[in-house]
Amino acid sequence: MMRDGSGAPLRLLPWTTPEGAPCYLSTDDSRSRLSRMADELEADLLDSAEFVLTQAKPLLAEMGVGERELRFAGVRLAEALGDALRIAASRGARLPEA
Repeated sequence: MMRDGSGAPLRLLPWTTPEGAPCYLSTDDSRSRLSRMADELEADLLDSAEFVLTQAKPLLAEMGVGERELRFAGVRLAEALGDALRIAASRGARLPEA
């Protein structure tokens, strides 16, 4: 878990820099404008992942599907899984310590 200079945990955001590096947010206000934007994007990404999964399942069950379709489905599933894992890591890091 990343921490700021005072030792407070930083929130892993659901986007990266143009170079692909993670972005973090330092705030005490979970209702700040940037926190709400991150919450909304996380919800959109999870909705998108659910849609990708519902569309991919029948495609993967179909015997006559071509390589191009399978590759497209695989790439979209990998993207959705990456997004979901990033969101899980961010939310898990924000859970109160036991």
